[in-house]
Amino acid sequence: MFDLKNKIALVTGAKQGMGRADAMALAKQGAKVVVTDIDQAECQLVVDEIISQGGEAVAFKMDVSNKAEVDQVFNETIKQFGRLDILINNAGIYFPKTALELTEDDWDKTININLKGQFLCAQRAAQEMAKNKWGRIINIASIASGQVGIGISGGVHYTATKGGIIGMSETMAVEWAPLGITVNVIGPGAIDTPMSRSTRMSKEAMDQFLAQNVPLKRIGRPEEVAAAVVFLASEEASYVTGATLFVDGGWLAS
Repeated sequence: MFDLKNKIALVTGAKQGMGRADAMALAKQGAKVVVTDIDQAECQLVVDEIISQGGEAVAFKMDVSNKAEVDQVFNETIKQFGRLDILINNAGIYFPKTALELTEDDWDKTININLKGQFLCAQRAAQEMAKNKWGRIINIASIASGQVGIGISGGVHYTATKGGIIGMSETMAVEWAPLGITVNVIGPGAIDTPMSRSTRMSKEAMDQFLAQNVPLKRIGRPEEVAAAVVFLASEEASYVTGATLFVDGGWLAS
């Protein structure tokens, strides 16, 4: 199950954290992986690790909020591999700031990377996938996404983008189903990544938070999110589209 042999996958924000874990997991299942982020040297380290384990991968610098760079990387991907089958829209930023302190530049930067960037990549991916009537687009949102999700103090800009991703993905799923493309969302909870560590919460405070809010009583690992990515990218998930899968240790259920 979950065989991705010879599938072509592109992962954004893949130099570290969940994106890196996604790239590694896809390669392990046989996909040829295009590793992208704003730092090509760090992407190349991920590529080198994939190759050392017998996989195939290439690295490109890509700012997802820059349409010219997005088009350039997608063009190069098609030139090298002939097609694109899987997109993991993982790139995103988060810096805590209250709604009263947030500047217009803070808002624009977050929207441009987290939401506009996902749209630009998904749109271009769908244009390529439609040629072969097969595609998997997986957009990474968050447990902090509104409605059934949660609000987080200092994250008004971040949560706005993550809620937007879910709404955007549901519409894409409806529009692109006739093209053979599924579009789904993963909403991670508390995951041990450089982004989550940037909140500077002490270990004691984090342990207390997890004990009170997460039934599994621990922080998640990027590899646990990557397992969900592999499933949604696979043929076994062919009847799943427009869905949001929360990987949160039971946080929403508590």
